[in-house]
Amino acid sequence: MKVLYLDCFSGISGDMLMGALCDLGVRPEVFRKELAKLKVCGMRLEFRRETVSGIRGVKFECLVKPAGPGHRHGHGKSDPGHGRTFSDIRRMIERSKLSAFVRRRAVAVFSRLAAAEGKIHGRRPDLVHFHEVGAVDSIADIVGVCVGLEALGVEKVFASELVDGRGFTDTEHGRFPAPAPATLEILKGVAYSQCEEPFEMITPTGAAVLAKFADSFGPMRNLTISRIGHGLGTRRFESRPNVLRAILGAMPASGDANFPELETDRVEVLETNLDDASPEVLGDLVDRALLRGALDVFFTPVYMKKNRPGTVVSLLVPESRSRDFALWLMEQTSAFGVRAVGARRWKLPREIIRVRTRFGPVAVKVGRAGGRVVAFSPEYESCRQAAARAGVPVQRVYQAALKHRP
Repeated sequence: MKVLYLDCFSGISGDMLMGALCDLGVRPEVFRKELAKLKVCGMRLEFRRETVSGIRGVKFECLVKPAGPGHRHGHGKSDPGHGRTFSDIRRMIERSKLSAFVRRRAVAVFSRLAAAEGKIHGRRPDLVHFHEVGAVDSIADIVGVCVGLEALGVEKVFASELVDGRGFTDTEHGRFPAPAPATLEILKGVAYSQCEEPFEMITPTGAAVLAKFADSFGPMRNLTISRIGHGLGTRRFESRPNVLRAILGAMPASGDANFPELETDRVEVLETNLDDASPEVLGDLVDRALLRGALDVFFTPVYMKKNRPGTVVSLLVPESRSRDFALWLMEQTSAFGVRAVGARRWKLPREIIRVRTRFGPVAVKVGRAGGRVVAFSPEYESCRQAAARAGVPVQRVYQAALKHRP
């Protein structure tokens, strides 16, 4: 299993992670080609090899012409844009020709930012204006990181314990102590420490990327290292190099003697009983939970006290984010408590292939174990698009794709 480990001894920002991914082997031309699909006029991506505290790495910067006034962040990011809402950003990404992997994950990262900013400022997430993270350079950071992870074939992301500074950061709403309010909101439930550096070291963008991709936080365990990359920040720190170290390696996927390819991880099942939730609220809850990073959401009809019909809401979430999701579930519903049960998952290694049908190409998810295909599932959205083009029912496209199962 290919793994990316992020050593955040000097925090993390989107531009530092972009530099680290480039240093790991993603060519600048790949980033430029993919980000051009966003059709942002005047955006220029620069990757420079520099040395910080004796460490050679890549400094990434997104330049936009004409440059706006903006302000500086702890990692030297300028903010040339303003007034973009989450809806604007989501529409820009979803209408682009980026891959489905990149579109889904980039929107999910921005969703985390929108939820945090919305809670802090009392606004609906769709209407949140991204004064700091909505600028063109931060859109490039988030989408670029998703492009880099796909290009490297990363299957899992892990991170060290997080370290931030004790200084102040200037935001659109004034001067706040580090960690910034949005950063704190995003990283609820994650172990967090501060060092003596008087600067912001973890940006909201960096926090949102971690919240979306990192499965756990802690030291490296059983990682066979293949490549090391360094993403460079702008400020110079007294106690440590302003560098994000990214380590690409392999980790064995746990299994049994018959099926050693099976992967496993730890998750938690969060549940709460509701007797006053409308179907509309429950439907919206599914979309929001999945955008936030839930692994699955489902409902079970039950009879509760006094023979009242009710619904058990169940969320499957990463173990490291259980507390965060429990609080979020109570905020989104009338629940006063949430049950949490730890569970171990067994998962088939999977890949997406394209099969040719008489209705056109269709994407199929394939899972293998023991040298054979165990699962073969046509992707609904791909089948729907092919059916629309051919003017036939979706079921006919689905059955045509199933005929290609080995």
